[in-house]
Amino acid sequence: MSAVARARGRGGAAEEAEELRTACLDAVRGLADADLVVVVGTGDRAGVWTEGGAGSFRRYGVPKAVKLPLGGVDSPELSPALTVGAWLLEEAGVRVPTHAVAVRPDTETGRLLGLGRGLAELADRVGLLVMGDGSARRSVKAPGYLDERAEGYDRAVAAALAAADAPALAALDADLSAELLADGRAPWQVLAGAADGAALGGELRYEDAPYGVGYLVACWR
Repeated sequence: MSAVARARGRGGAAEEAEELRTACLDAVRGLADADLVVVVGTGDRAGVWTEGGAGSFRRYGVPKAVKLPLGGVDSPELSPALTVGAWLLEEAGVRVPTHAVAVRPDTETGRLLGLGRGLAELADRVGLLVMGDGSARRSVKAPGYLDERAEGYDRAVAAALAAADAPALAALDADLSAELLADGRAPWQVLAGAADGAALGGELRYEDAPYGVGYLVACWR
């Protein structure tokens, strides 16, 4: 099983954004040998896409639409996080049957872990593309303004991702994550459930907060 954890990027030609984009695409290419890829991210509503799915960036003023690879009929529109995941798969040239799962940011940990265990059993080689932001309170210019706890929170998540430490992700506090505007907590705990009992190694490929939001790119194999 492969897994990629990544924060949603933002548009622009900044050097930081390009470095993040490159790290994301390099990580996503590692999913090309999976039998099934499942994109996991947050959404206003929980949902599952198994026969296709499409999204667009029109809400951001960009006339770009994307679809999940090798899907069937179109389903309801993908959430923003899943739309970015579909775009990454397209940009990376990964053409593998793909499902998508949206989870609400406030979903209880036990349900997320159980969902992850179920996803890991869908095929012999399941690749997870896990979309989630770190804290959006890393600086005074961040969406949620500065919280002194944010950097330590993101460092702990980065250490867990680097070590493929599923129990550490499973132990993330939902209330603290919400206070720090870290919506990656829910997708990361799906990852923790999927990796439960698997002997995986981790590699952290990117860690920074160029926009006052914690961005992380990691691979588990």
